[in-house]
Amino acid sequence: MADAASVWQCGAYRLRCGPLATARSHSLIMGVLNVTPDSFSDGGAFMDLSRCLDHALQMAASGADIIDVGGESTRPGALPVSPEEERRRVIPVIAYLAKHLKLPISIDTTKSDIAAEAVDTGASIVNDVSGCTRDLQMWHVVAKRQCGLVVMHAKGTPQTMQNTPRYRNVIDEVYAFLSKQMQYATRSGISKNRMVIDPGIGFGKTAKHNFLLLSHLNRFAEIGRPILIGPSRKSFIGQVLGLPPADRLEGTAAAVAIAIFQGAGIVRVHD
Repeated sequence: MADAASVWQCGAYRLRCGPLATARSHSLIMGVLNVTPDSFSDGGAFMDLSRCLDHALQMAASGADIIDVGGESTRPGALPVSPEEERRRVIPVIAYLAKHLKLPISIDTTKSDIAAEAVDTGASIVNDVSGCTRDLQMWHVVAKRQCGLVVMHAKGTPQTMQNTPRYRNVIDEVYAFLSKQMQYATRSGISKNRMVIDPGIGFGKTAKHNFLLLSHLNRFAEIGRPILIGPSRKSFIGQVLGLPPADRLEGTAAAVAIAIFQGAGIVRVHD
């Protein structure tokens, strides 16, 4: 990994890490590395450190631009993980990957203490699926370390988010939330050019809500930040195709293609 003081720029998205030569020529691919026993698609597959590295190297060879490491499942119904357990899962992985990969590493967490330690260990991005609402110290951690931040919209928690989610207008409500969080971030001292927004496909949304978000994704470009989208293997694809998570590759590819056509700058995928 490059020195923490160096910065690369993907459009207007700045991170603490080395240069990414192709950042301006294509949408970036964020590869998912779940260090969890219970994630909906690949839970338990990469709990071993050597398997984590092998999978990360495989994703890098397949075209991944960023590796996103998560130690707490956010699938519907998932139970929370203690900070101690989440730390035990992710920090050794990030330390190991930082020594062996030249790609930026993202930490998928809602806990500011985990985010701080992950960035200090070698991560360059904090990916907070709560949009920094569950731990308000997250703003301070990101501002102090000048790392990248993904702010996502989620309605409820993993335990409640799919209990009949309702919106008057899902596009307007998600847009308003993301705009408000951008204002919080800048007031907290986080440079606008370090932030990315994520409408949160599958996080407190029905299949209809997800399809509306995909088809109106270009609306979120008005916020003025790159858009990250994570449709990979999610249930709305399974509902259309009648397939389990492991068999949703073609459906994911179609959703990714639509998202990029609608302006997504980063796509988060398992494959």
